[in-house]
Amino acid sequence: MGKVVMYATVSVDGFIADEKDDPGELFDWLVGGDVPLDDSGVLKVSQVSYAYTRTYWDQIGVTIAGRRVFDLTDGWDGKPPAGVENVVVVTHRPPPEGWDPEAPFHFVEGIEAAVAKAQELAGGRIVEVAAGDVGGQVLAAGLVDEVRMDVAPVVFGSGKRFFGSVHAQQLLEDPDAVIQGNRVLHLRFPVRR
Repeated sequence: MGKVVMYATVSVDGFIADEKDDPGELFDWLVGGDVPLDDSGVLKVSQVSYAYTRTYWDQIGVTIAGRRVFDLTDGWDGKPPAGVENVVVVTHRPPPEGWDPEAPFHFVEGIEAAVAKAQELAGGRIVEVAAGDVGGQVLAAGLVDEVRMDVAPVVFGSGKRFFGSVHAQQLLEDPDAVIQGNRVLHLRFPVRR
C-alpha cells in the first residue's frame, strides 16, 4: 500500500484559494525560478524547490481530488496533472456529459472508496490527496500518513481552508522536512498515529 499524502500550496494564514476559488499569488514560486519543473515550459522553480518537488512528483501514482477541483480545472482536459497516471474524483455525480471514458479518471462516491481505488491504482506508489474539503475529510478519517504543504508568503484573510471544514483535532509529528525555496517554504509532517 502506498503512503497517503495530503498536499497543496497554502497561504501563511492557511488558505488554498480565496472565497472565489482564486489562488492568487500562491503559485508564484512555481513560475518564478529558472529550473524547468516539467516539460510544459511554464513551471520554473528554484533549484532547491526543483530537487524537493520533482522527487515528490515522481513518486505519485494517483491523485485524489474532489468534484469541485475537477470542475474548476475542466478535468485537466482529460490528462492528469504533473505527470500523474490516474485521478480519482470524489463525487456523487456521474462524469460530465461527453467525458472520454478512456481518460484515466475514476469517479467514486465517498472518501473510503476513493482511497481504496487510489491504493489499487497506485501500485505501491504515493497516493496524493488534494488539500481542501476532501483532503480534510480523509485526514479526519485517519487515512492520511503525511501532510505536505508549500507555504507561500501570501495572506488571504479568508477563503478555502487547507484542511477544509473539518473541525476535529489531528496531531502531526515534528516536520521531517523544512526547505526554503524562492517565495515558498516546503514543509512535510508525518501524521501522528
